[in-house]
Amino acid sequence: MSETQQQREWTPIHGEPYRSVPYRPERMPEAQSLVRAAELRERMRERRTVRQFAPDPVPAQVIRDAIACAATAPSGAHQQPWTFVLVQDPQIRRRIREAAEHEERISYDGRLGEEWLAALRPIGTDEVKPHLTDAPALIVVFQQRYWLGEDGTKHKHYYVDESVGIAVGMLLSALHLSGLAALIHTPSPMRFLSQVLGRPENEKAFAVIPVGHPAPDCEVPDLVRKSLDQVLVEV
Repeated sequence: MSETQQQREWTPIHGEPYRSVPYRPERMPEAQSLVRAAELRERMRERRTVRQFAPDPVPAQVIRDAIACAATAPSGAHQQPWTFVLVQDPQIRRRIREAAEHEERISYDGRLGEEWLAALRPIGTDEVKPHLTDAPALIVVFQQRYWLGEDGTKHKHYYVDESVGIAVGMLLSALHLSGLAALIHTPSPMRFLSQVLGRPENEKAFAVIPVGHPAPDCEVPDLVRKSLDQVLVEV
């Protein structure tokens, strides 16, 4: 991709005619591809969800670069229906924690139901969410349900859940490969996030992702991932 193409400003392409540009990436030699894939598999095997964070600051640019990686995700009709809000202000993180714990107390006191609580028991979670203030940064991901044209007309986004889910997966991978730990936190309901962060009506909160380094005494659940032959079917 040329420097000119990289610097082009994005504008909506809804209704525009199809246009194409050449795509000629250099093909990686097979031997190198095998080594790279094995290395990535091992690196990703080490990824764990962390709930105990050190308060040490992390370079904001590392997080920005990870978000930039996430924003390369494929999306329905290339509408890119996501917004990533990077929250480092301690007071705002405190407000988010207070609101999240309020909702979580209601959930753990009965709103979730016993089946869901039983599923959570091996993970060791409860209504107390110190990671929201211990981690030096939060990424709050919003999905854009629609976008507004210049005349104020609402235009629907397509495959929003799928698109944002893929982007978040890529974000977690980028953070991990950059040496940071993260957690997907989804308090329910999450309407308070739009209020605290002043987001517009077309955006709906998707997840809160604390980011940082694991605390020195960090522990994680003793879990086993499914093996490749349990998740892969070849035909």
